[in-house]
Amino acid sequence: MVEIPRGYRFSGVSAGIKSRAGAKDVSLIVADEPCVAAGVYTTNQIVAAPVVLSRSRTPCDSMRGIVINSGNANACTGTRGQSDADEMTRLAASVCARGATAEQFLVMSTGVIGRFLPMDKIRSGIASAAEGLGASESSFLDSVDGIMTTDSGRKIASRLAATSRGDCRLLGMCKGAGMIGPKMATMLAIVVTDAPLDPVDAQRSLQAAANRSFNCISVEGHMSTNDSLVLLAARPSAKTPALGGNDLCNFGGELTELCIELAKKIPDDGEGATHLIEIHVRGANTDADADAVARSIALSNLVKTAITGGDPNWGRIVSAAGYAGVPIQPHRTALKLNQIPLFERGEPLPFDAKQVSHAIRSSKLTVIELDVGLGPGSATHWTTDLNTEYVRFNSEYTT
Repeated sequence: MVEIPRGYRFSGVSAGIKSRAGAKDVSLIVADEPCVAAGVYTTNQIVAAPVVLSRSRTPCDSMRGIVINSGNANACTGTRGQSDADEMTRLAASVCARGATAEQFLVMSTGVIGRFLPMDKIRSGIASAAEGLGASESSFLDSVDGIMTTDSGRKIASRLAATSRGDCRLLGMCKGAGMIGPKMATMLAIVVTDAPLDPVDAQRSLQAAANRSFNCISVEGHMSTNDSLVLLAARPSAKTPALGGNDLCNFGGELTELCIELAKKIPDDGEGATHLIEIHVRGANTDADADAVARSIALSNLVKTAITGGDPNWGRIVSAAGYAGVPIQPHRTALKLNQIPLFERGEPLPFDAKQVSHAIRSSKLTVIELDVGLGPGSATHWTTDLNTEYVRFNSEYTT
């Protein structure tokens, strides 16, 4: 059972953008009253029109909603793409919220790059979605269906944040399965909450959550043009002032845990993937150094293919740590794979290769634990293995 935060309505419809008949491809998320919005976006220099627009409008405290389409990224589409993104927000404002302006809506798009949006279908889809807006679980799930592309299923999560005024609800959705590279991955993610937040606090909390979740996942390391993570929160008032102190800390912790849960679902659903790989790095001089080591391992095709084949070729893991570009202590480096020690104090340990291979093959989750010294820095990343199904799928993606 999904608990819907107070003050939001959802919808998802099929507008015929996707080739599959009946597939939902236009979604709306609408706040009943002006709300706070914060956003974190791709760091790619080639950036889609929806990102340019939404990035310019967050953070703020007067947002009314988000309009989303799937099946077309509206990326690398020049001035027409910018105009189409702006028109989507104008249309959403005109049919979803009385008195709202285009500037009070954000826009997201996902799908194939380099194609103009079919605006006739978009227009009819937004109008149809507006008619179906609702606050029920089924309405929320319709909106989730409308943002998916190559996802094998819905990716949703919820939390309750305990505060001195009672519990606040958080509800999130995301999409993504391929073209996943850190900062950020090819994904759309939306979190809505009835917690009252100051826009500055909302932005800080969301960025902190992103740094430990969506910025720590990869499939093949290919950064997208459209990545967007948006938080909608209640606007504070004299009656319900913004969360602060311990209440804000508690909220931020729950937001981070929700984003981690959502983020892990993306590589777990990686295109063609047979394994989710969880990489824990400890003992680095700083968290940033640990992050660099974890990324280096996560992006190594040799590591990923070894996991695909259940091959305990641990030298690939420690060598990827060594070229991460940050200092480590080789004589203190130690490695475990699915809790089995393989390498310690810079020397190999005796192990049963068949046992390690079976430990990899018999579980969807493979856990790599690497200590690189005695420092306080630590980081966790999630990625997938790499196999022929991924190559086949992506070689045929647009053909």
